[in-house]
Amino acid sequence: MRQETSVPARPKRIWLRVFLGGFLLYLISFILVVLTANPNLFPTLILLGNFLVPVTFVTFLYERQQLSNITLPSLGLSFFLGGVIAVFEAGFLEKLLISGPKFDFFTALQVGLIEELVKLIAVMFVARRMRHNSELDGLLLGAAVGMGFAALESTGYAFTVFLMAFAQGLRPNAPETFPLLVTVGVTGLRSLLSPFGHGVWTATLSAVLFRESRPERFRITFPVFLTYLIVSLLHGLWDGMPIGLVLDIPIINLLPIGYWIVILVGVLMLMRLWKEAIRAARPAL
Repeated sequence: MRQETSVPARPKRIWLRVFLGGFLLYLISFILVVLTANPNLFPTLILLGNFLVPVTFVTFLYERQQLSNITLPSLGLSFFLGGVIAVFEAGFLEKLLISGPKFDFFTALQVGLIEELVKLIAVMFVARRMRHNSELDGLLLGAAVGMGFAALESTGYAFTVFLMAFAQGLRPNAPETFPLLVTVGVTGLRSLLSPFGHGVWTATLSAVLFRESRPERFRITFPVFLTYLIVSLLHGLWDGMPIGLVLDIPIINLLPIGYWIVILVGVLMLMRLWKEAIRAARPAL
């Protein structure tokens, strides 16, 4: 049982100020890039776009919990350090274990298994000196590591997309702003969807890990392994959606129905764990 602590009241809607301030900076950088055509400003634009929603999401979760001992600096460290560790591990293992240029559904499942594993390892690393008996702490740390991974991964994708769009932009009659517009579009879409992907999956798996662990030792139990398989499957479906699940709905035409199913399943799992974690934390304080 934890020692009773008084949790200071936190200002409300910090996440909204973070989002609006970051979006204003992103908008200013976009206008400056368009007006000046200065390539030195482009990396700033991409970084702001890819980190805006992940940072906002982690702040949003932190602001809505009052029963965790995790501090905002600890979440920030988990976001950057955990994200970097996971990206390095994923890049190495995917190169080592996945061969061939073809990217099919089976390859997407492999990517899901690898990336969910390395993010879990990153969570265990950043939490190695913490007590591991708080499901809520695990959820928050998992969300931070997952969103850090998502921000860094999306930055890499944005750079790749820019190079591909730049090559296409060299064709006759292609607008000069074609590479910029394509990259900004991809950055915005991936940033908006990131909480429903890496953020939800890693938070879910990390919450179950902390729930099943001892205060001083992590335990990989059957529920942890089962949750790992489920979030890896959701990840694989997201990256390599089977054709049968890609059905357009006239009312919801931004994403195929298969992606909405993946989002719904992930969010419902996380909401159940969030409520469970809050109930478990209240009697201990």
